[in-house]
Amino acid sequence: MKTTMILTMSLSILAVRADDAKLTMELDKPGVAINRNMWGIFFEDINFGADGGLYAELVKNRGFEFPDPLMGWFKLSPKRMSGSVSVLTDQPFNAKNPHYVRLRNPDDKMPFGLANEGFRGMGLKSGEAYNFSAQVRKASGNPKLRLELYNALGERLDSVLLENFTADWQKRTAVLHPKVTDAKARLHVLVDGPGELDVDMVSLFPEKTWKDRPGGLRADMVQMLADMRPGFMRFPGGCIVEGNDLSGRYQWKKTIGPVEERETMLNRWNTEFLHRPAPDYFQSFGLGFFEYFQLCEDIGAAPLPILSCGLACQFNTGEACPLDRIDPYIQDAIDLIEFANGGTDTVWGAKRAAMGHPAPFGLTMIGIGNENWDKPYIERYAKFHAVLKARHPEIKLISSAGPGPDDGRFRYAWPKLRELGADIIDEHCYSRPDWFFKAVTRYDGYDRKGPGVFFGEYAAQSDRTVSIRNQNNLECAIAEAACMTGLERNGDVVRMASYAPLFAHEEAWQWKPDLIWVNNLSSYGTPNYHVQKLFANNPGDETVPFQLAAAGTNQLFASATRDRRSGEVILKVVNGGDAPTSVAIALKGNVPPGSSARVITLTAPSRTDENSFDKPANVAPKEDRLTITAPGFTQTLPAWSLNVLRIHLGAEATAKP
Repeated sequence: MKTTMILTMSLSILAVRADDAKLTMELDKPGVAINRNMWGIFFEDINFGADGGLYAELVKNRGFEFPDPLMGWFKLSPKRMSGSVSVLTDQPFNAKNPHYVRLRNPDDKMPFGLANEGFRGMGLKSGEAYNFSAQVRKASGNPKLRLELYNALGERLDSVLLENFTADWQKRTAVLHPKVTDAKARLHVLVDGPGELDVDMVSLFPEKTWKDRPGGLRADMVQMLADMRPGFMRFPGGCIVEGNDLSGRYQWKKTIGPVEERETMLNRWNTEFLHRPAPDYFQSFGLGFFEYFQLCEDIGAAPLPILSCGLACQFNTGEACPLDRIDPYIQDAIDLIEFANGGTDTVWGAKRAAMGHPAPFGLTMIGIGNENWDKPYIERYAKFHAVLKARHPEIKLISSAGPGPDDGRFRYAWPKLRELGADIIDEHCYSRPDWFFKAVTRYDGYDRKGPGVFFGEYAAQSDRTVSIRNQNNLECAIAEAACMTGLERNGDVVRMASYAPLFAHEEAWQWKPDLIWVNNLSSYGTPNYHVQKLFANNPGDETVPFQLAAAGTNQLFASATRDRRSGEVILKVVNGGDAPTSVAIALKGNVPPGSSARVITLTAPSRTDENSFDKPANVAPKEDRLTITAPGFTQTLPAWSLNVLRIHLGAEATAKP
């Protein structure tokens, strides 16, 4: 192992001159096995990532369960009309979501009712179908229910009339087809004719969801994730796992089963930042643990659920469940394993099957706590570790090293978790780009016999952490790419890594920067997204030893892997300087004549360049091909660039040395 490490870590991080950089790849020498699924994604319901984002529901507060039951709704009636809206709870459609509205219209000529504003408007596309549903019962008279879509200008886009209601709750449906595209549309729900109707669970979904699932996920957003080919997906957070206090923690069992039985809850990002309040930010849990597992399966990502360890967010109350009462939290983890992997003859496996997935989801790992620290965390993690390792030794446990990469909390956690025999320790860092350039060698000296590392939350901050001025620019993306070469070179220690946060709505974000930006109609990937995608789309099974010799004013960073599936060696080289540079690349070993390479380059004219809704591909990868006529060639690397070279050598050349 010692000899292998010397070879693998023989990278020199030096400044380079444009005429004397040389990179020698030792194809005939062994590297170390790495996790080809190490590059993943981390989803948290922040920045309207779920409701108003990935979860395709267009109606906000569909069950009237916000603390203000009519938040998101407003009354529609002429001034002369005496119609009324009452929020009631007697004989509800569902006791877990007891509120509903009674709409009373005394007029036989004018309709009366409510309009829903959606999530900063409703994004509707011309010619597409939108599925309406609601629970409705007649309270008096014999009125009809008129459904209408309007755009931001007040033009009616479509209208449907429902009738023949009974005194019992019934689910009524309709399909609407807007005649124009609009990002700021709204839905009107109107009582037409004298009488009273009770209305609950008002819903409007695009018919074109991901895989066309009714009540499903927004197709363009999931496609962005699928295109990344992530090796894993961490969910549902993040700080949202912990809650401001324990009553506000994420409880997975409340997020499965029929959606009408999932209780709405305040989103902890609702008022977390005084400078970016979102008082209308709640969790409907239409996107719950079943849907998370299903999404992982859809995009080929291993599921990594994170559970509360019995500590509320230590940046907030830090409320701690007493150690002698921690068993229900541990039981939640045991039951989750059964929900994901158990047979249909088990209690929780049967619940999974009842939701439409009899086959197991294949869970292999669970995170215990999020970004927790010090003695309160270690004590609670130890309890989980002892029970879960005894009951489910096949499940890897992810533990926390705190919120920072090198502070006292971090230094306290590592020896304690190593002593406990932790599998993988989660490290986080949000910092300026220079930290990421310096961190290229961070894991070179980590103990190969100790716990593995999950670099579970990271993002370069162009200004500072939690600044509204942070930008997703090329400089930050290239700094992250440089650091990622160090993660990949040390893939025998760094088992997984994921950028955070994942999604942000352009009008409803709480945190910047973010990987993917969305509005009500479209989405785009940032330069950081393209970096993550290039690494995840170009993985390897084993590192390739190499040396990089250089001197001068610019900086180069690199990693190299073998991909035995494709018969290729994959070289990733980052130029983190202001000038282009040429690198002589030597291939030592069995190099067949006439080998070729795909060259994928991510760069832009300026390191401050970004993408936007108007210019979504302003910073995007470009691909070329290269024929290698000798066991070596020269490659020019643009300033501020990530360069991925897939060198096809064939199965024999990429066989294990």
